[in-house]
Amino acid sequence: MRCIPEEPEFGDGQLAEKAVWTALRNSLPDDCVLAHSVHVRDGRNEYEIDLLVLWPAVGMAAIEVKGGKVSIDNGQWYQSDRSGKHKIKSPVAQSQSSLHALKDWLEDQLGTRLSSRSAYMVSLPYTDVAHDWTMAGSPRSLILDQEDTKSAAELVRYAIEHEGGGAAPLAPAFLERIVRKLSGDLDTDVEPSSTSQEDEAAQDHLTERQAVLLQATRSLPRIRFTGGAGSGKTWLAVEKARLLSKQGKRVGLFCYNKGLGQYLQDRVSTWRQAKPVFTGEFHEYVRGLGVPDGSGQDYFDVEMPRLLKELAATMDPADRLDAVVVDEAQDFAPLWWDALLACTKDPATSEVYAFMDDRQDVYRRWRGATADLATGPTATFVPIHIDDNLRNTRKIAETLRPFAGDHFTPRGSTGLPVRRVECPADTALGVADECVDALIGEGWANNQIALLTTKERHPVHLDFFERGATEDYWREFHAGEGEFYGHVLGFKGLERSVVVLCVNGFKDMERAAEQLYVGLSRARSLLVVVGDSGLLEEAGGRELRSVLGRAQAWKPLPEDG
Repeated sequence: MRCIPEEPEFGDGQLAEKAVWTALRNSLPDDCVLAHSVHVRDGRNEYEIDLLVLWPAVGMAAIEVKGGKVSIDNGQWYQSDRSGKHKIKSPVAQSQSSLHALKDWLEDQLGTRLSSRSAYMVSLPYTDVAHDWTMAGSPRSLILDQEDTKSAAELVRYAIEHEGGGAAPLAPAFLERIVRKLSGDLDTDVEPSSTSQEDEAAQDHLTERQAVLLQATRSLPRIRFTGGAGSGKTWLAVEKARLLSKQGKRVGLFCYNKGLGQYLQDRVSTWRQAKPVFTGEFHEYVRGLGVPDGSGQDYFDVEMPRLLKELAATMDPADRLDAVVVDEAQDFAPLWWDALLACTKDPATSEVYAFMDDRQDVYRRWRGATADLATGPTATFVPIHIDDNLRNTRKIAETLRPFAGDHFTPRGSTGLPVRRVECPADTALGVADECVDALIGEGWANNQIALLTTKERHPVHLDFFERGATEDYWREFHAGEGEFYGHVLGFKGLERSVVVLCVNGFKDMERAAEQLYVGLSRARSLLVVVGDSGLLEEAGGRELRSVLGRAQAWKPLPEDG
């Protein structure tokens, strides 16, 4: 963990600050920053923050520390030490003012408004405060007493997440900019970072800002959020489910494919409070209700929803859903919608939120019926369009233009050039393997890389499939244990820093364009396209060939390798 300064000097009158500093230093995660005695000048006013915590992906906390025994009498704060009992200013008000001054100063220095969550706190390391204590403007969760100091880190996080102002977690890249200012590099311009880590942190920050869409539409009970690849739809779907659950509603968070379902479950598992009553694949929800299992496409598309609708007619009202959230909604069969709404408390009025991309209908089992915005099951929903691409760098986003529509707007950083490896489709798999080895040799971590095929599975993927080890397969992916080998059809809604798209053919050329759209949009920092130019043009059109023609030609191994 980084400390500013690295070894603070605590005077005789700062033993309380040293005690809290030590407790936080020993309990905060390694990627946090802990600063001592941060001085801020706001005009003629001067402020000091005793301790400042910067927690990436969480937020910041300013902590005012008061030693001795602290008490309150009729709204007046007192501090008792060796010199006796004397009045002091409200430490809550001091902490609040100091935090506001810091934010104003940082906004002026960085030239941007702070939207990250932040909390002002008070630490009383030698005073006991009752757990049910309360005071106007001073929630108990903002006070760390003698006992709380032992578990200070988690309580600081709780205060930031539940009492802090601001709309988004603190992006790691933005944290680094703040640290530069706190460290004293006031006269040094901050150059845009070219590292993938900072680029992706900035992309995360942009995605989280999409929460304004949920606030602006909170009074609408049925919405169809339509956006292209990388527009933050999955993040919005999860956040919508969280907000509905916090309202005490019974929420179902659904998707179609297994990989995305596991990702949604992993996201929800970290929530401390209210959670959806179900998260994951629609099929698993149906099985969990007791609908007999079956096989064959006709069973899943027709018979299963019929059985679910019959079962729903007998459901206890307490088991019904108040709200339904569906990610990658274009993949849902038309009959699933009727059956799913039958499980709600009122199929006509219960809240339903569909997050979809009508251009990613890669399964094509229902001839685009769900994605039909004129007569499909979501046609009557209020349409909200999400045009910005936030996941990908601009270099990667340019490869999506042939598929993404007129309103597609890249918002990411410039990023690394897309790499192009020319080879016949029948040798693409071996060449893609060489690309993975070369990327690791360049310094990319293996768990940053995904190799996705468009036709036959990679041997590693095939081995999992033939052993029936699907659960282990997706568990390893989400655990980030190594490079990932998959097929574009199973990778919808997912991403990795680096994607090697292995175009080793297509089983159905009518679906080839949609598969390319998905595969090209999965990389956040670096995209490598392996395959035959003629096949890519046949599948994606002349515009795609033109875009890829401007990519960086790359040979994964030296000529004599």
